[in-house]
Formats: sequence, structure tokens, C-alpha cells
Amino acid sequence: MARATHSSIPAGWREWVCLPEVPVPWIKAKLDTGARTSSLHVFRCEEFTRDGADWVRFDVHPWQESRDDSVTVELPVHDRRRVRSSSGHAEERIVVLMTIRMLERDITAEVTLTNRDAMGFRMLIGRQTLRQGFVVDSARSYLGGKAPKPVRRANRGKG
Repeated sequence: MARATHSSIPAGWREWVCLPEVPVPWIKAKLDTGARTSSLHVFRCEEFTRDGADWVRFDVHPWQESRDDSVTVELPVHDRRRVRSSSGHAEERIVVLMTIRMLERDITAEVTLTNRDAMGFRMLIGRQTLRQGFVVDSARSYLGGKAPKPVRRANRGKG
């Protein structure tokens, strides 16, 4: 069981977070104490073998309803878990280890990869991650500040 190793930092129920190793500078996340594990919305998820180990390759689109700033990521598979969604649907998910920068603190988190297209947030931060020194204030949002608007690349597919 993860224990807080630092003094607790207040966080809003939603925060902009960074995935520095991926690299994704900004992604909107819901902090959910009802969820055990963190999850990330991914596209084109495929497993492969590298040097005899299981790896996964996937795309992250950090901005809702936009492919701008899309990132292709390759990480070792940490685990596989059966996860039940908030709608009651159970699925087996790939788990990877990721560094998450939230409220100016870097933490290592187990993150499941899934399709969160129907959800309002590309990322969900669960209580295992929050136990690393965060307390959620459900009445507040974006205590770490807001991300800048996405930069639209010029002439993308338009003539």
C-alpha cells in the first residue's frame, strides 16, 4: 500500500498534469478518489516484444477533440489487470509505469491504458497515485494553474 512520503498538497478535483517522460506537457486530469488506479486515454494501442520483454506502443492526443500535439509512446508493460469501469464494464487493461508531474511534484504511477473517448477527461488520477502526498478538495479546480490553449499547427490539411 502506497503511503504519503511528503506533506499533503491540496489539489482540485480536476488538474492539468504533465507526463514529462512521454513527453506530454499538458493533459487535463480528473482526480478520482473512487478509482483505485490511474488511467490514460490512448489510441492505436499495440503490444510488441523488445529484447524478450513485453512492450506497448500507443498514441496520446492530449487535447480533447483534437489530434494536435499527438505523441506516440513506447513503454514496457508493467502488468495486466482486470478493471471495472464506473459503468460496471470489466476489461483487461495493460498497466505501464509513468511519471506524472502534478502541482510541481513528480510521482511515479501505475497507469492503465484504455479508451476514455466517452469520458470528459483524457486522464484519471486514482487514489493509489493520490496517496503519494495529495489531498483532493472537491470544491476547487486547477490549483496548479491552467494550461495554455493548444497550439494549432498551421495549414494542417487545409488548402
